[in-house]
Amino acid sequence: MKFLAQELPSPRAIEETPVTGKNQDPLIAHSLQKEQYIGIFGLAIALIAAVGFFSRRFEYALIFAIALSAILIAFFLFV
Repeated sequence: MKFLAQELPSPRAIEETPVTGKNQDPLIAHSLQKEQYIGIFGLAIALIAAVGFFSRRFEYALIFAIALSAILIAFFLFV
């Protein structure tokens, strides 16, 4: 029976590929990141406004849920 550790190469045989300059991955749109965040934030504001147009109670519940989620995410990321 072979164990997993026996199948892996030794740590000295593993080499990192050096990074030359900036990351040139064509699948990552680095220049559009700021616009994407602005669009997502604007979409969230529009959603809350549209929901608030129909029901003020549901709008407050939605804002409370989003704020509580953000606080909990920040708490668990930094603990």
